[in-house]
Amino acid sequence: MIELAPRSASPVARFGGQPIAIAAAALVIVVVGVTFITLWRAYTGSAPETERVVATRQLQARAAQASEQLVEKTKGLEATQQESIDQLQMVQDQLLTVRRLLAAQQTDTRKLSEQVGTLTEAIDGLRQSFASAQAAEPAAAPAPRTRSAKAKPRSNRSANRSRAKARG
Repeated sequence: MIELAPRSASPVARFGGQPIAIAAAALVIVVVGVTFITLWRAYTGSAPETERVVATRQLQARAAQASEQLVEKTKGLEATQQESIDQLQMVQDQLLTVRRLLAAQQTDTRKLSEQVGTLTEAIDGLRQSFASAQAAEPAAAPAPRTRSAKAKPRSNRSANRSRAKARG
């Protein structure tokens, strides 16, 4: 059989027999701790719970403000983007108009170039016919002219000019 040790032999055994005393001592320790914490908070003037609530509300307010700023900036970016799109469309329309005008101008330039070529050929033909007419003129001697008494003699230059005008 197992022998039981006497009650006075260990200090744990002494308290084991008085559970009310242990509970009362624990209660006194808890009450002293709570009182100490309450007095400490009252003395320092800080309560962690209220600080946490205030900090949480401040964070929520900052987050809401940041969200509103993001919404405003997004709207601003959308407006700027739409303006850029409108300006780009205007530039594209202007570019298309310039291209059409350039094509029309190139067509006109080609036509004028062809007309200048035709006129150049016509002028060359006239020069050749004029040169051949001048070459043929000395071969055929003109009939001598008689001067009237009232007519003044002409200088060679004025006679050459009037001949050139008559041929032209």
